[in-house]
Amino acid sequence: MEHPIEGMRQILTKGGKRWRCIKSIEATKINIEAREAFGKKTTANNKADQHATNLRMKNPERGTKGR
Repeated sequence: MEHPIEGMRQILTKGGKRWRCIKSIEATKINIEAREAFGKKTTANNKADQHATNLRMKNPERGTKGR
């Protein structure tokens, strides 16, 4: 999932500076259960987006029918 630059912050990690979504940064400050739920929701959304992209790439004419 891509985010607008306004929704991102650069943070320092063990591996160097990385861009992170503000929602993800804030999610690390909440309790474990809520953080796990946020992560699972984000993963599900990303998988659904990728699945839709894969379908469009497999059948590019499918997205234009009926127009």
